[in-house]
Amino acid sequence: MRAHPERAGAQPPAPAEGPAVGGGAAAAPQDPIRRIERQTAVLNRNFELLYRRTAIHDRLDRAGYLLLRTLADDGRMDIRTLADRLGLDPSTAGRQIAAMERAGLVERRCEPPDRRRALITPTEEGLARAESVRRERTDGFARLLAGWSEDDLRTLGEMFARYNEAVAAHHLTGGRAGAPPA
Repeated sequence: MRAHPERAGAQPPAPAEGPAVGGGAAAAPQDPIRRIERQTAVLNRNFELLYRRTAIHDRLDRAGYLLLRTLADDGRMDIRTLADRLGLDPSTAGRQIAAMERAGLVERRCEPPDRRRALITPTEEGLARAESVRRERTDGFARLLAGWSEDDLRTLGEMFARYNEAVAAHHLTGGRAGAPPA
């Protein structure tokens, strides 16, 4: 019986990056945008694979982790600001915050002068859980990339940051200054 590539940890072979679909002009075999498109598809699949193969999500799901990391890094904020920072609809952010509040991971506090505006603050439990997940994720990446040089690691981090900043500038801020931090 043939092992499923995803289960075996192998990456399926990449299809040839030949002519464009639909009879259009042929793309060069090494067209950088086509390669990026293909590799981001594989990257997304690999992130899902890594997510399913760890128990991290049992302690804190991805949405909660990013919300808590954002609050820990940037300080308390209202739901609208948090939603904008993460590219979420405020109602979606509100539902996530409500679930995290029930779990004891965040608190809402109304503070003067506008008592209608609640600020979201991570609890000690929320910060501890986010830090535990961050350490486990960091350790996992360190093991996965152990053979890489410091320069390669630095370059990968810089490229991810630039990519995330481009996505934020294009989709979250509409080209406005103040794109969400990477």
